Order: sequence, then structure tokens, then C-alpha cells
Amino acid sequence: MNQKIYGVDHFTIEDSIEILNNKIQAVISEKSREQIQRSKDNVEAIVNSGMTVYGINTGFGPLCDTKISKEETRKLQENLLISHAVGVGNPISKELSKLMLVAKLHALAKGFSGISPETFERILLFVEKDLIPVVPEQGSVGASGDLAPLSHLFLPLIGEGKIWKNGVPTPAMEVLKEHNLEPIELQAKEGLGLINGTQFILAHALFGLDKMKYLLDLADVVGTMSLEAYSGLSSPFRKELHEVRPYRGTKLVAERIRKLLESSEIIDNNDFPRVQDPYSLRCMPQVHGASRNAWFHLKEMAEIELNSVTDNPIVLDEETAISGGNFHGQPMAMVLDYATLAAAELGNISDRRQYLLLEGKFGLPRLLTEKSGLNSGFMIPQYTSAALVTENKTLCFPASADSVPTSLGQEDHVSMGSISGRKFNQVLNNLEKILAIELMYACQGLEFRRPLKSSPVIEEVFDLVRTKVGKLEDDRLIGEDILAIIELIQGEKLKEIISKV
Repeated sequence: MNQKIYGVDHFTIEDSIEILNNKIQAVISEKSREQIQRSKDNVEAIVNSGMTVYGINTGFGPLCDTKISKEETRKLQENLLISHAVGVGNPISKELSKLMLVAKLHALAKGFSGISPETFERILLFVEKDLIPVVPEQGSVGASGDLAPLSHLFLPLIGEGKIWKNGVPTPAMEVLKEHNLEPIELQAKEGLGLINGTQFILAHALFGLDKMKYLLDLADVVGTMSLEAYSGLSSPFRKELHEVRPYRGTKLVAERIRKLLESSEIIDNNDFPRVQDPYSLRCMPQVHGASRNAWFHLKEMAEIELNSVTDNPIVLDEETAISGGNFHGQPMAMVLDYATLAAAELGNISDRRQYLLLEGKFGLPRLLTEKSGLNSGFMIPQYTSAALVTENKTLCFPASADSVPTSLGQEDHVSMGSISGRKFNQVLNNLEKILAIELMYACQGLEFRRPLKSSPVIEEVFDLVRTKVGKLEDDRLIGEDILAIIELIQGEKLKEIISKV
């Protein structure tokens, strides 16, 4: 199995997802250990020197001017985790919690956080043995990092909190005993190093980036299928057109659509001549492409974040610990809000293509059924799409535009990036459903272009859908069809076909 080294190698988005899915292994090396030990030694030197350093021998937030004795520094760290674990709401998924652990391990191993080798090894053991803590979804303002979620993530280190066991949140002490593990005693700076950071925000970005990449690819395929069902034109996707306005995303989408149309017998059908198609068809490169540009931006920022140290204070050497703002979530919050809007727009344009296919133009029957009147045909699924599109619109308000002061004004500007990350993934989940409805419509529309055939990839997607959902002749439980196509979208077979483009 391929390996990545915590704190040494550059981690990519793809690396993080493959670590999550156990396709590659993340380990520590001798260099990682040296970095971790050096940082811990630097903290000990600071404690022994009598210097006053935030979070090492002072209180936290507005209590930063309260000096803590050397004898109480360890208790201070345990109190920190317990007092800050105030998250509420449903737990995030186990996968997101694991991504948080992976991202945190990579940051801690860089050797600027003062973590002890023993604590690092215990967190690493949690990942390797799949002992994944339970983390509530609400409670972070994304400023001193994700304080509440990270506190819950690391409570099991001291025998508190809960761990996922067979899909059920289980008291940490019970799980630790099953694995013959004792709680650890946190040392100076460790609690602060653990709960300061942006790993909750980052995990949502990593998870969403992976999903959005697939949905971007899927939107190109489904949109092209709708174009052919509508008997549309190929000219808006010509390479020359996009060279004179050469946005990266636009050029990529146009290229992908050209590939999808290669050898098609349906496109540019002279039976339905016209000068141009509606925007939702001919502007796919510009609209899908703009969403791709947002994805590129989020990917760039997330990879910087993934390979950064985001706790506080940053311990540079045995005399220098800087209390700055590397924990502030604003860099991620803003691009997550941008990506949320980009994902929502993919749904907006998909819904408009659905509407076009229902109008009964260019050889298609109204509502995509030849027996309308007695049958409602595909009238109502577009209602569901419209509801999902509007729900996404309501989720597009940028959380990063807001800031509520906390910590008695010490934290007087916060990012709300955790909310940005959560909304991003909510929109992606809705987008998946919207595209499922369009895919159902597009396959029905292609039935009325037979015996003409599309390109091999589109025909392969069509055939796969037809293994689960047949052509609609008379009204039936279309809701079941939608669920079946959503399941196909989430499965590996369709992903494999889409990856051929």
C-alpha cells in the first residue's frame, strides 16, 4: 500500500480522501518524530524558564492575563478540553470525524504545536484502529479554530466523550477498555494545540471537494444528454469560440461536451432546424465552467490549509511562541461560500433544462409522455427539483459575511467557516438529487430520438439507467425511480463510466 508521511510530505485533496478510504496509509517517519519531539522540548524549556506564554501558563481567551503555576499547567490542558466541548446538534458523519483526525495529525507532525510523542501516537492509533470520536455538528464560530468540535474530537484521549462503535455513539472509556487503553494525561500546551485549528472546516471542504468534482463531471454528461434529447446544436461548444474567452473552466467544459458528442447521430438534426438553443443548453461551458473555476479556487486554498499549522500559539523555538491568528477560518470560509454558490448554480441550470424537456418542442411530447391528460407524465418531478433549487438558494447566504463577537470581545471577529462548510455539503447533497431528476428526464427524451444513437459514453449511461428505470409509458411511482437513479449516482458503476470523458 502506498504511504504518505505525516508532517513531511505534501498532502493533496486526493491523498486525504484515499487515506479516509484506506487506499493509502499515512504514517510517521523518524523525521516526523524528531519534529514532534523538538517542539515538545521547546514547550518544556518555555515552562521551565518562567516566561509567560499564552495558553502554556496562562488562562485562555479573556483570561489570558491570568498566570497559571507550573504545577497546574497539566490540569489546565484537561480543563480546556472539558470546558470547550459544548457542541450541539446531530453528530457529523464518521467519515468527517476521521478526516479531522487525519488533517490534525498532519498539522501536529510539522513540529510547531508542542504536542508530545505519546499523545500523537495515541491519535494515530485511533485512526489505525478506526476509533473515531463522535463530534456534534454545531457550535463552532471558526475563529480560534473550531474549538468546540475539536474538543469533542479529542475528549476520548482523556477518557471522556464518545466514540463510534458499530454505528452507535459509545462512551469513550468503554471503548478504550475494550482495546486495553488507558486515558492519557495531557501536558503543557497540548490541550490548546489540539483544539485550536480549522480541521472541522477543512474536513468539510475536503469531503465536499471530492463530491463536487464528481457532480461537476456528472452535470456535463447529464446536460449533454439533455442537449441531445432536445435535438440541440453543437456549435456553441466549438473550440474556436472558447479560445477568444479562455477561462479555464469554460474551456474544460466545452472540451468535455465535444468529446461527449463525438460520433453522435442525434446532434445537429436537420429535422428541427433553428438558429440557437436556450441559454441553459448553449451556455453550459460558461455556467458549468464558472462553477469549475470556483472548485479550482477552493481546491487550491484547501490544499494550503491541509499542509498548514493552524493552532495557537505557534512554538518556533525554545524561546519563541507567537500568539497570532493562524487559527482564523476566514481564508476557508470565504471560498467555501463561493463554492456553495457554484454548486447551487449547477442545480439552477439543471432545473431549467428539465423545464425545456417538458415543453413539448422539437419532436418531444408535452411532459415527456405520449399519453398526457390521463397521465401526468413527468410533470411533478420538476416540482421536486424546483423545491431543491430554492432550498439551495436559501443556503447561499454567505456565512462568512457575518461575525458575532465572542470571548468577552477578545475574539471580536470570527469567520463562521464551520457553517460555510456544512452548507456547502448540504447544497451538494441537494444537487445530487436535482441531477438525478434531470438524468431521468434526459433518458426519457432520448427515447424519442430512436433509432438514432448518441456517443458511446452517453449510450452507456443511458443503458445503465435503464437497468433500474424503464421508459415511462403510463403513470407509476416516479418517486421510486428518482430514488433508484440517486442510488446509481452514488454507486461506483456510473462513476466509472463518467470518468471515461
